Amino acid sequence: MHSLLKSLRMQARAKKRIPGMTQLLSKRPDMFSEGVWPGYFTKAKGAEVWDLDGNKYVDMSISGVGANVLGYADPDVDAAVQKAITDGTSCSLNCPEEVELAELLSELHPWAEMARFARTGGESMAVAVRIARAHTGKDKIAFCGYHGWHDWYLAANLGTENALGEHLLSGLSPLGVPKGLTGTALPFRYNYLEELENIVAENKGEIGVIVMEPIRDAEPVSGFVEGVRSIADDIGAVFIVDEISAGFRLVTGGAHMVVHSVVPDMAVFSKALGNGYPIGAVIGKADIMQAAQDTFISSTCWTERIGPAAALATIRKHREKNVSEHLSRIGNLVREGWEMLSEKHGLGLSVGGLSPMSHFGFLHPDNLAMKAYFIELMLQQGFLASNLFYSMHAHTEENVSAYHSAIDESFNEIRRSIDKGDLNEKLLGKPAAKGFQRLT
Repeated sequence: MHSLLKSLRMQARAKKRIPGMTQLLSKRPDMFSEGVWPGYFTKAKGAEVWDLDGNKYVDMSISGVGANVLGYADPDVDAAVQKAITDGTSCSLNCPEEVELAELLSELHPWAEMARFARTGGESMAVAVRIARAHTGKDKIAFCGYHGWHDWYLAANLGTENALGEHLLSGLSPLGVPKGLTGTALPFRYNYLEELENIVAENKGEIGVIVMEPIRDAEPVSGFVEGVRSIADDIGAVFIVDEISAGFRLVTGGAHMVVHSVVPDMAVFSKALGNGYPIGAVIGKADIMQAAQDTFISSTCWTERIGPAAALATIRKHREKNVSEHLSRIGNLVREGWEMLSEKHGLGLSVGGLSPMSHFGFLHPDNLAMKAYFIELMLQQGFLASNLFYSMHAHTEENVSAYHSAIDESFNEIRRSIDKGDLNEKLLGKPAAKGFQRLT
């Protein structure tokens, strides 16, 4: 194994000074394999990453958790940001880029007329929910999918064992969320329209907001999204589409534009919107968005220039280069390799997700140890790899071919270890963690 001395020392320092080690659960080393996952970087360019010990990797994993849709340090986006820095990123006046961005997002989504901006996905969702509640005057929300860490969402786990377990992450603790929010966030599963119907029937006249992702692991069945839209209309609820993960993967704009023909009342973007620079957007119909003036939603750092400048450059390049087509092509190639090589080596896999943001799972009782061993074996061959893959425009077919060759060797070694029964003995790090848990 290559040296990780500096990387592991930094992780030890982080554990001492930062609760949970990192700011983002998805980047915690234990989500991969604690002890062998490098954790920190010195440089990132295109699809390549260098760790603190100077080891170089091709990143075929989470690609900045989906934020770096063009690739790391994209020259066009960075040039726009550098100009913004040179001209001044913040002052007593407002930057014109936020108006240009509002206009561009409305051009991409003709149903939307106005926009408000934040700097992260979670806070953008909180802004959208606040506006929607202000518009309807109702507290209760029916939702489907994963929508972040704020109180309105985690309230679903108050007084229940794991209501959010079906929505990407299990074990999310609502500790610290006011108990008075119990019963205000009510989950329904994707493609289960009857669950939403039951929520509406059991909370007559109280549901003011319906929130869902346009798609995650499965295509919508016929009539599902149409049914959600119809229910929202019938009860006077605001229908919000959360595009934080899916947005700018399948098209320049929201995935709802191509996944189904239903027009929402509001949509929320972040992640890919700024190619890694902090920016979040809430777009919507004017009569609903104007409710932002009836409640207090305001923040100094939402007025800085870098986020909007990065978003404008990202969107323009995304559209000009037809980036979404490339993302899908690379994602499909990756998935085909997973399936072919798992069959070759007799390793059962479940493969899911959108082609540009795919995932697999080992169908084996010791799947978390297998995942960790796979990560270790791929690191040794110069790849950041996990059971997740987010496409970037910087990824090439040559990257995918080399990645598949490394997977071939890794799957062969995993098969050999399973047959010998010594998989856990081979692990240099710890088995991968699952869901949310306290880091020790």
